Amino acid sequence: MGKVAVGMAVVCGVAVAAAAAVVVHRKMKMSGRWIKAMEIVKQFEEKCGTPISKLRQVADAMTVEMHAGLASEGGSKLKMLISYVDNLPTGNEKGLFYALDLGGTNFRVLRVQLGGKDSGIVNQQFEEVSIPPSLMTGTSDALFDYIAAELAKFVSREGTDFQLTPGRQRELGFTFSFPVMQSSIASGTLLRWTKGFSIDETVGQDVVAELTKAMERQGLDMRVSALVNDTVGTLAGGRYTNNDVIAAVILGTGSNAAYVERAQAIPKWHGLLPKSGQMVINMEWGNFRSSHLPLTEYDHALDAESLNPGEQIYEKVISGMYLGEIVRRVLCRMAEEAAFFGDTVPPKLKVPFVLRTPVMSAMHQDTSPDLKIVANKLKDILEISNTFLKMRKVIVELCDIVARRGARLSAAGILGILKKMGRDTIKEGEKQRTVIAMDGGLYEHYTEYRKSLENSLNELLGEEVSETIVVEHSNDGSGIGAALLAASHSQYLEMDES
Repeated sequence: MGKVAVGMAVVCGVAVAAAAAVVVHRKMKMSGRWIKAMEIVKQFEEKCGTPISKLRQVADAMTVEMHAGLASEGGSKLKMLISYVDNLPTGNEKGLFYALDLGGTNFRVLRVQLGGKDSGIVNQQFEEVSIPPSLMTGTSDALFDYIAAELAKFVSREGTDFQLTPGRQRELGFTFSFPVMQSSIASGTLLRWTKGFSIDETVGQDVVAELTKAMERQGLDMRVSALVNDTVGTLAGGRYTNNDVIAAVILGTGSNAAYVERAQAIPKWHGLLPKSGQMVINMEWGNFRSSHLPLTEYDHALDAESLNPGEQIYEKVISGMYLGEIVRRVLCRMAEEAAFFGDTVPPKLKVPFVLRTPVMSAMHQDTSPDLKIVANKLKDILEISNTFLKMRKVIVELCDIVARRGARLSAAGILGILKKMGRDTIKEGEKQRTVIAMDGGLYEHYTEYRKSLENSLNELLGEEVSETIVVEHSNDGSGIGAALLAASHSQYLEMDES
């Protein structure tokens, strides 16, 4: 072999060795990054831990806070609001009733024809109306005039399928999903607007009076018989078809719970005890907090940067508004500290709330062998296209950690309610059935979350008690529930009973 050839071979050999060294270095760098990324996931998983012993502590803390909130106003982070709903629907209600469900940027109007004991809901219709953004920050009169005008239009299209009893005024249940201090079944003052509304002059006003004045200006002869929170509406909707329903939980963008309490067990109640001996309590449980909640640095950062720091801590770990955002924050840390997505942090990953919970749910429930849905969601939403299967599996695992923690903590909250009501055990010779009405998009659409919640509740209660507790989906409880509460609190009720 000539000198040139030998020289070439040496050069080639050196080049190959150098290339191999680069590959080895890259692999070592990659494995170093991978180890760091896995450390972040492992630490996060440990801090999110919800062993049964911890869930029992959370449930006990919930029960303690419920007692404190019932004892005095401001006695607890749980407001335990008296709803003034002392008569839940029985199934005997008859007649035509309306509902107005104002929960955000849209509102719904409904009418329901009730046929009494054997007929139930004979007919129902609803329409959804969006509120122009200008009215959300305008004047009180302008907002309520718009709502009343749409309601009047809806009434004018009543049709022959719906029959108002002659000589009677139309009655309405008003679901108003903003913080309100109620003073009776049909009055309550607005404490503050949320969800993008900001009309200062309405704060401190009775929202029923505002709506009533607007209906009068429209020439609409209608009386608000019940002002209700959406959770209370869900409880009423569940009770109408099932007498064993004693509580309602909403797990959607936000979360709340309501349940039926003995009136005598409410020390802060100073009025006459209701004839029924019962009172529905709107817990506002999203504001629950306890040292037993497994909170991580990501949760603390999310809370600190939120619109309501220090508030709604429980809601921030269990509800649909926040689950995807927690996953995004962990992924962001992995990208920054372990170069999980390569040398640069994907810009979209830095955008708060870019990863919404429905996207997280779709990734978590991806059953394709190559996790194609995960790959597509990362590409479409975060503009990350260079992922391999091993990475995608880690992302699914992250979704599972966050969803499982939220679902198990929701189950602990439900156990807290059952404990307060004495329904977490079976009394000698008693076989009472307990039904919890559930509503909300998170519960309805996120299958893994729902399964985890139900399994955790069964685990907490044990086999024997589990058989007496049923979690039932109560679709659109808040709208129909408001119409049913208008019926069970009708001004004509005593006339119908006599």
